[in-house]
Amino acid sequence: MSYLQAIILAIIEGITEFLPVSSTGHMIIGSSVMGIAQHDFTKMFTIAIQFGAILSVFVIYWKRFFQSVDFYLKLIVAFIPAAVLGKLLNEYIDSLLENVIAVAISLFVGGIILLFVDKWFQKNENSVEETKVDYLTAFKIGLFQCIAMIPGVSRSAATIIGGLSQHLNRKAAAEFSFFLAVPTMLAATVYKMYKYYKVGGGFSADDINVLIVGNVVAFIVAILAIRSFIAYLSKYGFKIFGYYRIALGLLIIVLYFLKVPLTIPA
Repeated sequence: MSYLQAIILAIIEGITEFLPVSSTGHMIIGSSVMGIAQHDFTKMFTIAIQFGAILSVFVIYWKRFFQSVDFYLKLIVAFIPAAVLGKLLNEYIDSLLENVIAVAISLFVGGIILLFVDKWFQKNENSVEETKVDYLTAFKIGLFQCIAMIPGVSRSAATIIGGLSQHLNRKAAAEFSFFLAVPTMLAATVYKMYKYYKVGGGFSADDINVLIVGNVVAFIVAILAIRSFIAYLSKYGFKIFGYYRIALGLLIIVLYFLKVPLTIPA
């Protein structure tokens, strides 16, 4: 992987990871267009650069991470369902990751849902966000995160809708989704890097340099994406993301039937 390819994928990761548009779908197109989707390093890289995105959450919301132990306990409670289900269904999830059409359908259906989300949860915008996330609410949002194990669903979309279903307003639901991403993405990053290290025999100096560049770029872009997303979401809602997902899903389907090689980097 060249530095330019690493930067392009890191930009895609930084923009799409926290938006309800599915980073997986975008990684399919990005890595496939560059012809590197099937490389083992690419498969690891697309997960490892999530660490940079995680750091962006710490930087933007650092005060939240020093509020109380209760904050971390709620994140653990929300993380448990996906951790358990991911362990039990690991092989089945891996098989889904190889199905490009499944990703496209998930993007399309999720896009349709996002067109109506603002209307469904309109009354939530009058809620007081600070008093809403108790342990039961956190656990229920964690159950929604399990839906994101289906490629193309989008972890962000699933958890935000989960938060809205628990009467959080859009801003509060999005922020809790960001917080929940920290243990979820950190676990995925550590596991993927360990697996690559164990099977591949280690990291070369070039590998490490590319990973550093990728994480730095993902970190910077994710900060901009999160700030922009919160501002836009609070004012305008989800509809534009719904239209975008529908268009992307249709694009992947068209490329698939035109025999354009699309491989999911997972």
